Amino acid sequence: MSALRNWATPLTTASFLVMGVTGILMFFHLDSGLNSFLHEWGGWLMVLGVVAHLLLNWRPFTTYLKRPMARVIMGGGVILLALSFWPASGDGGHPAQMVMQAMARSDVATVIALSGHELQAGLDTLGAAGMTAEGTTTIAELTGGSRDQQKQVIDLLFAP
Repeated sequence: MSALRNWATPLTTASFLVMGVTGILMFFHLDSGLNSFLHEWGGWLMVLGVVAHLLLNWRPFTTYLKRPMARVIMGGGVILLALSFWPASGDGGHPAQMVMQAMARSDVATVIALSGHELQAGLDTLGAAGMTAEGTTTIAELTGGSRDQQKQVIDLLFAP
C-alpha cells in the first residue's frame, strides 16, 4: 500500500490541475494546441489516480456517506451525470454538432463554396496540406471520418 500511496495522491493532484486548467480554457474557447487532447486523455489518468486514492482512503470515504450534506452533493453528481446522457434537444443535438455533421456529409466543392473561396483554390489548399480530393469527395471520405481531421480541413478551408 505504501507504493500506491507514493503516487496516488500526486497523480490525482497533477491530473486535477491539468483537467481544471484545460477545462476552463475549453469553456471559454481559449484552448489551443493540445489542450483538448490533453483534457480527454488526462481524464484517464485522473480516473486512475482517484480510484487509487479511494482505495487508500476507503474507510474515511465511507464515513462521508453517513453525512447528509455529502450524500446530497454526491447524489447531485450522480443525477447530473445521468442527465448528461439526455439529448440536449429533440431535433438531433447541439446545433454546432449538427452543422459539423452536415459538413462531413457534404462534398468538398460545397464546403469550399461556403468558405468563400474558388474551387481550385480550395483544392490547392488541401493539396498543399497533403490531402488529395476532388470536388465530389465528401469531407468524411477525405478524413476517414476522423473528427479531428475534419476540423483541420474546415480550419484550412475557412482560413482567410
